[in-house]
Amino acid sequence: MSDAYSRSRLLMSSDDTALLIVDAQEKLLSVIPHRDRLVWNLTRLLTGAQILQVPCLATEQYPEKLGATVGELQPFVEPLAGKLTFSCCGQAEFIEQLKSIEIQKVVVAGIEAHVCVMQTSLDLLSEGYEVYVPVDAVGSRYEVDCVTAQRRMESSGATLVTTEMALFEWCREAGTAPFKQISQLVRQSPPADSSS
Repeated sequence: MSDAYSRSRLLMSSDDTALLIVDAQEKLLSVIPHRDRLVWNLTRLLTGAQILQVPCLATEQYPEKLGATVGELQPFVEPLAGKLTFSCCGQAEFIEQLKSIEIQKVVVAGIEAHVCVMQTSLDLLSEGYEVYVPVDAVGSRYEVDCVTAQRRMESSGATLVTTEMALFEWCREAGTAPFKQISQLVRQSPPADSSS
């Protein structure tokens, strides 16, 4: 790669971005359509973030009632203390952790798209962060809520992306050891589509 190459500031990179997994808890996921595909994409984001050293944060909504983060994601994240506000920005520990990372961009994934994901995204935008929402890594119980939330987030300034877009933007270039790992990750076959 040329030293003179000036990358667009609209692109994410592994050194200016954090990944936030919002409330990926079993009791919530159990009512989300295409749960397996959503968890698969969240796992790919977390695996890619681990490979490329992208900082990760995770939250849980009222875990005493809604349970812990789903087992598939637990090896990757240690969720912050449980929150009661829908927006993650209402939790002091989240804001402190995010500020300590010193990044400008946040990939916001998880559930539900029209509640915690959207409210967090709008609050982050208000705080001056650039927000990226992977449309294949967010979900709601009803499609109309998910689609409308994505439209509202986009019209408010968030950038809609996909899991693979995020992975390749973080990776930035081919021919490296991390690229080989990311390539293997994106070649994985998705789980069979199901309604639960």
